Amino acid sequence: MNILVINAGSSSLKYQLINMQNETVIAKGLCERIGIDGKFIHTTHDSRKVSEDCSFPTHKEAFEKVVKTLTTGDASVIKSMDEINAVGHRVVHGGEVYSETVKIDENVVSKIEELKAFAPLHNPANALAIRACQAVFPESTPQAAVFDTAFHQTIPDFAYMYGLPYECYEKHGIRKYGFHGSSHRFVSGFLAEKTGRKLKNLKVISCHLGNGSSIAAICNGESIDTSMGFTPLDGLLMGTRCGALDPSVVTHLQKELGFTPDQMNDYMNKKSGLLGIGGYSDNREISDNAYRGDEKAILATAILRYGIKKYIGAYAAAMGGLDVVIFTGGIGENAADIRRDVCFDMEFLGIEFDEPKNSLPETRGQFVKVSKENSKTEVWIVPTNEELMIAKDTKELFGL
Repeated sequence: MNILVINAGSSSLKYQLINMQNETVIAKGLCERIGIDGKFIHTTHDSRKVSEDCSFPTHKEAFEKVVKTLTTGDASVIKSMDEINAVGHRVVHGGEVYSETVKIDENVVSKIEELKAFAPLHNPANALAIRACQAVFPESTPQAAVFDTAFHQTIPDFAYMYGLPYECYEKHGIRKYGFHGSSHRFVSGFLAEKTGRKLKNLKVISCHLGNGSSIAAICNGESIDTSMGFTPLDGLLMGTRCGALDPSVVTHLQKELGFTPDQMNDYMNKKSGLLGIGGYSDNREISDNAYRGDEKAILATAILRYGIKKYIGAYAAAMGGLDVVIFTGGIGENAADIRRDVCFDMEFLGIEFDEPKNSLPETRGQFVKVSKENSKTEVWIVPTNEELMIAKDTKELFGL
């Protein structure tokens, strides 16, 4: 049984075709520069590749190319579309409407479009891609929407509400929603399964660290708080995002710099973070420059590490204890120095860190414990797999 997982942007379409019998990726690829000039990249499980310039006026042509490549030619992996049993779409924002994966119908697509004010860069693109997919695939192929925000719908009101007039929540939906839900849910569930424990008996802090980063407090299997808020801008310093700010900074800078709201939003989302302070959005370049003594790079990475440590302490307090800290995402899985510095001097939380093991090259991107055997609180590297989580949700929804 095969499930096609779709992650669409306004000008891109990422996909994975996953064999759910053994949960392996049999093909994956990317259609990019949709509506511009078009580029297509496709790779199979046995390393057959396609890379070519294409004309993608809309997402519909991109889906047609994906289906054609999956089913015909030298890089095909299935014989026909009939071998795709379902399609699972990543959707960024489900608001308070969706707390679980749902079957896509016209009402769902319309609701995703209605929520565009909460995710203007993502939800319109998600809805556009869904409609394009529906135009290419037969109606008999079931399609599911899996929401980034759904996992965090268990956060209590005192944790998701802001100190604004209550009507801001009632009339405008202003509250914390949280993101990276599929990743946090996958890594916490994977850890519990692989270590033979029940997630409902664990207090876990999941650190998804990458170009976009968020931390989640997962108590007894449910998210009770997370660092991202109304949008993915809140929380930690990120690649190009500023993270948490005093709100007055926003209004002050708008006046000082003469920014419109859209310009200010762009400034905080695309020109800040590691890039704004250290000159690079990639943590690897920041770390290299910090090692060479660049003062701004040193400051940027120090802000990031301090922020992660602070959230771990806060969420341990919120849960009344801590059993496991998980590092995941591109930075979390690969940056041994960040894991080391975050876990330094955290014995008061029961963390006995195994730095020699943490520093081994073979730990990079692997499922491995990097705390000592006698550590009361365990620290694990858990590679994330949001696409597999989406595929699992889709499979379960349709009873496949």
